Amino acid sequence: MHLNTHLDFDLVALETDDEITVMIDLEAPSGAAKDSERPAHTTVVVLDRSGSMHGDRLEAAKRGLIELVARLDDRDQFGVVVFDSQAAVAVPADTVGTHGREQLRRRIAAIDVGGSTDLSSGYLRGLQEAKRVAGPTGATIVLLSDGHANSGETDPARLRALARNHADQRITTSTIGIGTGYDEAILAEVATGGSGNHSFARGPDEAAAAVAAEVDGLLGKTVQAASLLIAPTAEVSTIGVLNDLPATATADGVIIELGDFYGGEQRRVVFNLGVPAMAALGLAQVAEVTLTFVALPDLAEHTVTVPIAVNVVPGDVAAGRIAAPEVTQEKLLLAAQRSKREAEQALRRGDRDAARRALSDARSSLSDAGLGASEALATEARWIDRTIGFMDDEVDLAGSPLAGAPPTSDSDYLSHRLAADRTQKSRGYRTRTQGGEVGEVTDSDTDYLE
Repeated sequence: MHLNTHLDFDLVALETDDEITVMIDLEAPSGAAKDSERPAHTTVVVLDRSGSMHGDRLEAAKRGLIELVARLDDRDQFGVVVFDSQAAVAVPADTVGTHGREQLRRRIAAIDVGGSTDLSSGYLRGLQEAKRVAGPTGATIVLLSDGHANSGETDPARLRALARNHADQRITTSTIGIGTGYDEAILAEVATGGSGNHSFARGPDEAAAAVAAEVDGLLGKTVQAASLLIAPTAEVSTIGVLNDLPATATADGVIIELGDFYGGEQRRVVFNLGVPAMAALGLAQVAEVTLTFVALPDLAEHTVTVPIAVNVVPGDVAAGRIAAPEVTQEKLLLAAQRSKREAEQALRRGDRDAARRALSDARSSLSDAGLGASEALATEARWIDRTIGFMDDEVDLAGSPLAGAPPTSDSDYLSHRLAADRTQKSRGYRTRTQGGEVGEVTDSDTDYLE
């Protein structure tokens, strides 16, 4: 793993309270050259088979699972748990070679629809099945649903905590929501707590594509159980993590859980440090950052430690300092994700005006920063403009690349779009293609570059 640190300000004024922002750039090693070089994986699919999945949705999901099995090695373990009003094991988790591929195809094809949606029951049973067979590389849960949980545990915060507890045991959870009727609050929170991806699939074809993308990631993992410890010196008063990542305060500082990395994947983690007034000029260490991870395929644990230091200078010298542009831009991108969460919550309350204001404020902040300085900011601005256009009924879908998209008056579509996008971006993913709105249309125009 490669780790680089960047500070918005590396100068602080003598005898003056200050706050600095630290950005950590992370890059995982590239993937194994041959399938035989990777360790065996465990995948348990938790599949919604409630009545709303009848027809194309269930058939597309089953097609995706059959294609998943075709790409697994005989050494890999695979299982399926289905749920409606209750959970059941459709395919007990075992190696693909033990099951036999034809037997797996028959079992998946036999899955049929049932009744209501007890998502927590299915998820809990999937976790049990994963724990039963998981080896040293842990396991991956892929949860697919198209409906709102209407029985069992339905509190997103409690389900996020459950997912996080199992992520600490190397059981990752990714979620795929199908259509615009699923509970995006639950699926997004479970994926965040479970250190996995959350995908919004508008229809059956997108759901199958989301499953295929999860397989790509699963087979390309090169790092597991990555975490970042921020250990401040006695001089630091506060630590604030700006990403939406599981973080825990400890006696040594704050531990941020990063989960698994795919081959060559790049991420950014951003946090603030409150630096009280220091009485001595010169270089002063304010924190130490330790990255801990397990490398695949050898399952060896590694640590990388780097110091974070600032230069204490006279006040007149510090007055002329300029913030590092790349750190400022990343802070703006993360702030935009928080605005998306506000908009998403407003839409759930039925307050479209508040949702629009949150997005418009984020868009204004991006413009104020100067979009020409960063393609990432320009891309984010285009995404927000497109979403506001949906909200205002200003986007003409006929004959455009967005033809076939849901009606722009559909608040459910908008909240799902917001949840999927901010869940991916708020965790600092720079190169990961899994998660977000599947089939999201992008444009290459540069009208927003100033």
